[in-house]
Amino acid sequence: MNSASAFLQQTSQLDCCGALNNVDYSKIDPSVMADVFHCIDLTDPDFCVAVLAIIFNPIFWNVVARWEHKTRGLTNLFGSAHTACYSLGFLIILLNVYRSHSFTEAMRKQPKLELLESPEAFYSGLAILGIGCLFVFSSYYALGFTGTFLGDHFGILKKEKVTGFPFNVMDNPMYWGSTANYLGITIMNASPVGMVLTALVAVTYKIAIGFEGPFTEEIYRQKTKSVKNK
Repeated sequence: MNSASAFLQQTSQLDCCGALNNVDYSKIDPSVMADVFHCIDLTDPDFCVAVLAIIFNPIFWNVVARWEHKTRGLTNLFGSAHTACYSLGFLIILLNVYRSHSFTEAMRKQPKLELLESPEAFYSGLAILGIGCLFVFSSYYALGFTGTFLGDHFGILKKEKVTGFPFNVMDNPMYWGSTANYLGITIMNASPVGMVLTALVAVTYKIAIGFEGPFTEEIYRQKTKSVKNK
């Protein structure tokens, strides 16, 4: 049995509810981590472009959406809140497509990790990708286009909070589903640089959630307050 197979068999025996608390860190081979970082060229231009794309995207849509909420600049420019929201949404989609492209290019041009080059690892990555897609597409179905792409910042508010699947399973399933997609693709491609970039995606999304969550809650709090005052 190769090392990847042994690793996957060991992790499959862990209690899922215990998460990482079940891992015996004393048995982690430091040479494996050394091999991972040895495979990564942090000065590679494609890696740098991927890093910039990952960081830029959530900053861009948060800054633009808050500016729109404060000034209604896009609504005035396009003549309609819905048209403005759709325009920003399509731009965000294009930016995310480019981010995924740069992510793929960074993986393609850097070495693979032998530990993950096994059928078990490939199908594990495929399963993670499938779960990620499930959360992303079900989130979109539940929220709709304007709900997904910051429609509340344009004054396009939902009548009530979405509580069905997948929001009854986790908070921010769109973000974490997207992160799972990158993780799945990384494992399928046995890419150590993909691991680093996926971790960066998770961190940027975590920060974005910290900005978006309270701001969105305040938008709906103001809506509720205005309705009560009528």
